[in-house]
Amino acid sequence: MNDQDTATSAQLADVDYTPPMGQAIPLGIQHVLAMFAGNITVPLLIALAAGPQYITVLIQIALLAAGVATLIQTVGIGPIGSRLPVVQGTSFAYVGILTAALKGGASLAAVFGASIVGGIFQMILGYFIPQIRKFIPPLVSGIVVMTIGFTLIPVGVKYSAGCGAYPAAFCEKIGFGDASNWLMALFVIIVTLLLRRYGKGIWSAASIFIGLCIGYLVAIPLGMVNPKKVEAIGAADWIGLPGTHFGLDFTSSAAIGLMGLMIIMAFITTIETVGDISGITMGGANREATDKELKGGIMADGLGSAVVALFGGLPNTSYSQNVGLVSYTKVMSRHVVTIGAIFLILAGLVPKLAAVVAALPQPVLGGATVVMFGMIASAGMKLVAQAGFNSRNMLIVAVSLGLGLGLWQVDQFARVAGFGPIPADQFASWSVPLFVSGIVVSGIIAAILNAFMPEESDA
Repeated sequence: MNDQDTATSAQLADVDYTPPMGQAIPLGIQHVLAMFAGNITVPLLIALAAGPQYITVLIQIALLAAGVATLIQTVGIGPIGSRLPVVQGTSFAYVGILTAALKGGASLAAVFGASIVGGIFQMILGYFIPQIRKFIPPLVSGIVVMTIGFTLIPVGVKYSAGCGAYPAAFCEKIGFGDASNWLMALFVIIVTLLLRRYGKGIWSAASIFIGLCIGYLVAIPLGMVNPKKVEAIGAADWIGLPGTHFGLDFTSSAAIGLMGLMIIMAFITTIETVGDISGITMGGANREATDKELKGGIMADGLGSAVVALFGGLPNTSYSQNVGLVSYTKVMSRHVVTIGAIFLILAGLVPKLAAVVAALPQPVLGGATVVMFGMIASAGMKLVAQAGFNSRNMLIVAVSLGLGLGLWQVDQFARVAGFGPIPADQFASWSVPLFVSGIVVSGIIAAILNAFMPEESDA
């Protein structure tokens, strides 16, 4: 690759710059690898509640949906879309309420009907975000971004230990925490850091992707690739379209109940998306997000969820994993993520390609995600630092993180209720989303304290 085919660091930091394809493709695929496991885990969990016959189709649609929703973010439609390197994917935040609804007798048609309502409501929220933004200054968004990072780091560690996407009881059966898993994750971290430190051009910018590829190749002769997933690669079709139509339900009691929960989740997802977009601009470009970027990004979040629900896709949101990747690489080109979106769509249309990526050993992914999730927390610290470390701000950070991370770390507030005077099955279903995410609690408390505590000068 000659110099004229290699983008400079300054060019890659420009959101509108289109790198040469030799750079854009690995950088885009790097974004897909960062979010792939999470994106297929959510539909897997939903399918287990709805019926195992839906696993393949929901995962395939999830890949297509993530690609379409990401294109809405990066390319944009009029005022909709942040036009930043924002990657969309199926949201973990909805897993609890959707699995509970499905186990309670709700249909997938009700889920998708309620998703459309929730998506439209989030678009309305996004339209008014310039007016709401005064309640989400850098201090508040920084706390949200820090919480995102801190809540994701244990996920990266679980992947490193060999079991990030399955229940604890199953993890014990597949060598969770074996020395070989930790060593593989450490190997990926070391390769990534060496490439970042000594690599030039694409070797440095795509160090996460290259580290994943090298780890994958090393894991094969070591027998760390699941044999069943290898068989799945051989059995997968080269071309295939999802063949199930779920329909839409807006009128049943289950659908109406879910609509109320989806509206609550629209607020929660909006807080998270503000944090993600702020983390991207601060971590990748050392600046705050503009009103236009936040407005377009949140409206795209809502539109993406509404559009993909028409075809059987679960609610989408911005993926925090990729915030860490942007902060790590400093590549702000939105066209790089557009390449990743196209790859996601191809993975949804080419089941064999999706099977190859799905076979990536979890410790290999864990090594990369530990680095990326740590970078998210660092980007949040950078936002908080911008607000100043006076005693007022330090107190807001302390209370917000203390309660948000505290409730989240005690195995979720709803579960704790089951050990107290309130049985878990009687715990108010509408309130569960407020407490199962440290992001939500930290963000709401930070916004309230910031609004009511008087300002003071930096110490």
